[in-house]
Amino acid sequence: MIELIVAERCAGCNACVEICPTNVLEPSLAGPPVIARQEDCQTCFMCELYCRGDAIYVAPDCENPTPVDKDEILASGLLGEFRRNHGWDEWAGQYPNEHWRMESVFLRARDMAIAEAAARREQQK
Repeated sequence: MIELIVAERCAGCNACVEICPTNVLEPSLAGPPVIARQEDCQTCFMCELYCRGDAIYVAPDCENPTPVDKDEILASGLLGEFRRNHGWDEWAGQYPNEHWRMESVFLRARDMAIAEAAARREQQK
């Protein structure tokens, strides 16, 4: 489950907001995106993959929030580890596994989830 966005590392590109298939994040005018719906996080790690600043930490527990200490996460080397280990972007020459390059699939899934949520809201009126 997404636990942390490190403001000092965040470039404010909102790639994580755009790619999240369950709409967990909200863009912010002043600072990094906001974790608005943490309970909806499905622990797909897409936000980590698309964060070029390595500013996002997603804990492996997909059921419950995990208390984390920002300083410990920064010191641990975990930020960006998922991207590196999957050969993402600048790591492609060193880490050949690129099976996570499923951008269009996840974007379609996100669009479908948004449409379904809108339909549910409309039915509840």
